[in-house]
Amino acid sequence: MNIVIDTSTLIAVIADEPERPKLIEVTIGADLIAPQSVHWEIGNAFSAMFKRKRISLEQAEQALEIYHKIPITWVQTDLNQALNIAASCHIYAYDAYLIVCAMNYKAPLLSLDKFLIGKAQDIGIKLIEV
Repeated sequence: MNIVIDTSTLIAVIADEPERPKLIEVTIGADLIAPQSVHWEIGNAFSAMFKRKRISLEQAEQALEIYHKIPITWVQTDLNQALNIAASCHIYAYDAYLIVCAMNYKAPLLSLDKFLIGKAQDIGIKLIEV
């Protein structure tokens, strides 16, 4: 089974946040897929942590070692479709890419982002709750 994962889930796993065990549990045996944008969002998340002095470069590099071990299939998303979703749902394109990915692959979305979860629910995307 495919599961669409977002940046919030990946950060929770690689930063050893409290949700980590449950996230790992619900993804065992699944094929993890994500739009390619998620890869770059990981970098943005770490840079935000640097600004807030929550993480050092060394800690980020250690976390990236874990991140690179997570088997993720990076998939293309249709930009026109994503922009239509972004406009109709009043969301950022980054969130729309995840929704389009879930729609096109008929896969549930796994996220810790409450805003994204709400928007995905509004348009009928199946979710995996943690």
